[in-house]
Amino acid sequence: MFENPWLMLVTSLPGPSGTPRMRVWRALKAHGAAILRDGVHLLPANEESERILGQQAEHIEEAGGSAHVIAFSPHDAGQERHFQMLFDRTSDYAQWGAEVTTFVNRLAQLNEADGRRQEARLRRDLEAITAVDYFPGAAGEHAVATLHDVESTVNARFSPDEPTATDGAIPVRSSADFQACRWATRRNIWIDRIASAWLIQRFIDSQATFEWLEDTAGASAGAVGFDFDGATFSHVGNYVTFEVLMRSFGLHDVPALAKLGALVHYLDVGGVPVPEAAGFLAMLAGAKEEHRGDDPLLNAAGALLDHLYVAFSAEDGK
Repeated sequence: MFENPWLMLVTSLPGPSGTPRMRVWRALKAHGAAILRDGVHLLPANEESERILGQQAEHIEEAGGSAHVIAFSPHDAGQERHFQMLFDRTSDYAQWGAEVTTFVNRLAQLNEADGRRQEARLRRDLEAITAVDYFPGAAGEHAVATLHDVESTVNARFSPDEPTATDGAIPVRSSADFQACRWATRRNIWIDRIASAWLIQRFIDSQATFEWLEDTAGASAGAVGFDFDGATFSHVGNYVTFEVLMRSFGLHDVPALAKLGALVHYLDVGGVPVPEAAGFLAMLAGAKEEHRGDDPLLNAAGALLDHLYVAFSAEDGK
């Protein structure tokens, strides 16, 4: 018995069944299935593959055809290697890498909205490849590292003053000590600053006002700084500012906020992918294009975060 048994979908459709056949082919292609011959598709065996192939088998049978999902193991190591090679994504990663090179070469000519939107597309395209990379190797690891480099390059282009993380414990604060404050951060807000400002308004200081700084040394006397070096609240260890604020004010145990924290962390500094990341980033880029100025952008982005918070809360309530 080999470590990676396989599932095979064997189908037959009568006569001119172009539309059902094409619908099934597209669905299986989207999930990365290999074609052994006409009507015979292959996937590594797991629960998701079983669900996918079973679903397509049902569609075939509803269209008047026949379909069988067959679990099997290869008869020798050579056949196992042959099957695995059918799922080699090296060329997909290479094509993605070429698109990255084109993007980086053109980045200086792009405004921030276009740059962020194209970054989001590259992230989404890579996630689509890795989702069907059933036997990941060096090419996938290199692509993930490349994406992190792209994120750093884009941030250096549009957010050159990203804060440096400090070491140490995160002090516990009381929201009662931070009411009707003026909060200050760097202008031209993006992921972490947008989410942090939303969190402040929504859960910490409902009467908060904001100061968007060209120079962080120019904050008003008494202003509470966040997300810049020397600010009261900024990156600590592996935590981005949004996560630091959650932990400072005892909000990190709220499941929906914890999910938002994972999303913000991933989009700001990378790490574990979050399913909603690409869609949220694309909408945020659109909001930035439509709303000039940090106050209008915060209002628009705040509505998106409100909706995500409600959706995450509903998931937790199921």
